[in-house]
Amino acid sequence: MREKAIIHMDSKYLLDLYSKLESMGIKIWIDGGWAVDALLGKQTRPHEDLDIAIERNKLLELRSYLIAHGYRDVEREKNKMWDLVMNDGNGHEIEVHTFDLDDNGMVLKEDYWDGYSVDSLNGVGYIEGYKVRCVSVEQLIKTHRNDRRELKEKDYKDIRALCDKFKIEYPEGLRI
Repeated sequence: MREKAIIHMDSKYLLDLYSKLESMGIKIWIDGGWAVDALLGKQTRPHEDLDIAIERNKLLELRSYLIAHGYRDVEREKNKMWDLVMNDGNGHEIEVHTFDLDDNGMVLKEDYWDGYSVDSLNGVGYIEGYKVRCVSVEQLIKTHRNDRRELKEKDYKDIRALCDKFKIEYPEGLRI
């Protein structure tokens, strides 16, 4: 059963982690709710976790770092080979999505999930004025289709805010 975060993943903690990993040569891309806020340039709501994308060849290094800082694997209801969820017991939960690159630096399409595409990792956003890599607006909209998972009210608000800011037509089939 997935343990719920007891406090929110705040921007200071996120930026400290991002900077530390960057200094270690571990590139991450912000995904999920924090990616929405990064692309909007402001925090719009509290976040229980941090979703990140990382090259699969850096996963062991990231996992070792997180374990050294008190994180443990979160047991999940269904196993997803592309996901790793870890929690530090203090309310900081990180969900990791991996991808592979080919010899030319292009994202390889995954067979077992929709995953990231070549253009999905080209987002640039700002958290507390700090520039971060994040997934693209299009990737966020793609992963917030309600045929993929049950959407919450916050998901609809996130998509509406992104569509408004980037002047993208609201996806057909999503309720407003």
